[in-house]
Amino acid sequence: MRLLFAGTPEAALPSLRTLLDSHHEVVGVLTQPDAPTGRGRRLAPSPVKALALEAGVPVLTPATLRDETVQQQLRDLAPDVAPVVAYGNLIPQAALDIPRHGWINLHFSLLPQFRGAAPAQRAVLAGQRETGMSVFRIEQGLDTGDLLTTAPTTIGEFETAGQLLERMAEDGASVLLQALDALADGTATFTPQDHSLATHAAKLSTAEARIDWTRPAEQVAAHIRGMSPQPGAWTLLDGARTKLLGVELAPEHAPLAPGRIETTKRQVLVGTGTDVIALSTLAPAGKRPMRAADWARGAALAEHARFTTDQQDGETA
Repeated sequence: MRLLFAGTPEAALPSLRTLLDSHHEVVGVLTQPDAPTGRGRRLAPSPVKALALEAGVPVLTPATLRDETVQQQLRDLAPDVAPVVAYGNLIPQAALDIPRHGWINLHFSLLPQFRGAAPAQRAVLAGQRETGMSVFRIEQGLDTGDLLTTAPTTIGEFETAGQLLERMAEDGASVLLQALDALADGTATFTPQDHSLATHAAKLSTAEARIDWTRPAEQVAAHIRGMSPQPGAWTLLDGARTKLLGVELAPEHAPLAPGRIETTKRQVLVGTGTDVIALSTLAPAGKRPMRAADWARGAALAEHARFTTDQQDGETA
């Protein structure tokens, strides 16, 4: 089939690579316009655009698909189907109607769970042990279209949202290809979603990423993992913001007060509303991520050092 691939970030690259190597023909790529990056704020292409140009595939970077000129460019490519992975732009009905098989989206949850912008992150935040990938036909509603296939996966005990998303992006590439193959050979079947079971996965915010140390240990750990790497769960130490980016297996240890820090030779332990958790990775203000134990050795922590929240700062001032 003739494919019009739509995607933008790193998570879309495994699927684009797989489709470029398949027996299908990628006749064009849709992606977000170049965006400013780095300290110099220079315009840079999206990861998908860079790969498409390297592969010699025509690239379109419209700000909107509502423009009739853009829609005519899509018609000129004569795609049979448009596979989508994290494109990040609304697709109007006029554009949805162009490929004869429609637009087929690889989504990183078991729909109808976690419709929206942050499905992998919300699954980790919720403390779930299982999530998965869904391939469905896009319609005007938010991730409401009929399902073509799903593939479950287990969430690791210490896996962060970023690690989960990277793994599902790799695994999802073959799931998407199998779905497209089924469309091509006429064996594909679509199943309506049970909309009564739908949940929403809103984009994460920095404000939401603040850690509440009074919550139970498993919830604090899930919060740190779900917010990693972006926006990054954060807390305060002596008034300076520190991002906590990962946890690891904690030893048997007596409970500590919420936020209280205790270090061993190999680990940094922190108290919560119940048990202690062990940090694996953190990023002090203005510095790159590092092993928590390495940070502790150079941080000259006070005897009763404690991570706090804004509210707790006010209470102890």
